[in-house]
Amino acid sequence: MSADILLAIDQGTTSTRALLFDADGRLRGAPAQKELAQHFPAPGQVEHDPREIRDATVEVCRRVLAEHGLAATDLAGIGITNQRETVVVWDRATGEPLHRAIVWQDRRTAKTCARLRAAGAGDLVQERTGLLLDPYFSATKIAWILDHVPGARRRAADGELAAGTIDTWLLWQLTGGAVHATDATNASRTALHDIHRQRWDDELCALFDVPPSLLPEVRDGAADFGETAPDLLGAPVPLRGVAGDQQSAAIGQACWAPGSSKCTYGTGAFALLNTGRDAPRSKHRLLTTVAYRLDGEARYAMEGSIFSAGSTMQWLRDGLGLFRDAKESEAMARRADAARGDGAAADDAATAAGVHLVPAFTGLGAPHWDADARGA
Repeated sequence: MSADILLAIDQGTTSTRALLFDADGRLRGAPAQKELAQHFPAPGQVEHDPREIRDATVEVCRRVLAEHGLAATDLAGIGITNQRETVVVWDRATGEPLHRAIVWQDRRTAKTCARLRAAGAGDLVQERTGLLLDPYFSATKIAWILDHVPGARRRAADGELAAGTIDTWLLWQLTGGAVHATDATNASRTALHDIHRQRWDDELCALFDVPPSLLPEVRDGAADFGETAPDLLGAPVPLRGVAGDQQSAAIGQACWAPGSSKCTYGTGAFALLNTGRDAPRSKHRLLTTVAYRLDGEARYAMEGSIFSAGSTMQWLRDGLGLFRDAKESEAMARRADAARGDGAAADDAATAAGVHLVPAFTGLGAPHWDADARGA
């Protein structure tokens, strides 16, 4: 069999999946999937175990190959898409993380962002990165780990540590530590990357107190990212594509032309509008981000970020026990709408009056950007 199958790794907030595609882009059978444990050490804090992410990624890749009777030698290459902004800091010698990954939803650095905003740093950050000063982004998360793990800052200064988003963590692990890299879309979500000059920004690194030596090399989305260690899948496989999850969704839905847009609904919901070569600065608190970068040339997008979408359904199911399956929610919503139209048909007074949920479990995103908001 010729090596014409593509393996896609989708490392998300709630699960890790491996999917196979043929040369025509058609999905080959069912994906392999494994749920990811969520850790909530304090209100507004969300963490993942980087080792669990690494192990689950290898497991689902092996499983999807086995289920379809394929070997690593049947693969033309591997692509990675990942939850954005989530960060890991690890030991370069051992490959072991210093701390759990701090997830994009995490709000623990809200006070740091407020202090920087009060000092007038917001304009600099938005001008160079297209982002706002918010704990959503990676920079303050990296700094928090360095400040709260004993000895971490000294070790970072000595060149012993590496940092990166989940794509970078997986590339390091899959290549046996041979590759410390990311792509332009993930770099654009850190608040450390100048999206216009396409490079890490020393002034931003100083602002957020993140040593540049920690950061990975930034490559095109369709670059050479090395190959997997032979023992992981049975033979080396080229790693040939990386993109953050929302950008990869826009690419997958063919939003190549300026003006094309998409909205995806996962743990959160994110609307992206392709703006081509232009990187406009929003007057309505939307983000400017890299849509993709090929041959060293970036294309941009405007983004509206909603932090809680699928996670809201998960809370209604697991936290309140309103239903066993999220599919049941549509019928419940329709019944509630009908009840509001006819108070006599309502099950109770609250339903008749209308019950509203503000799903700000980890703050509010665009256009409010209120890190301290909570569900109401």
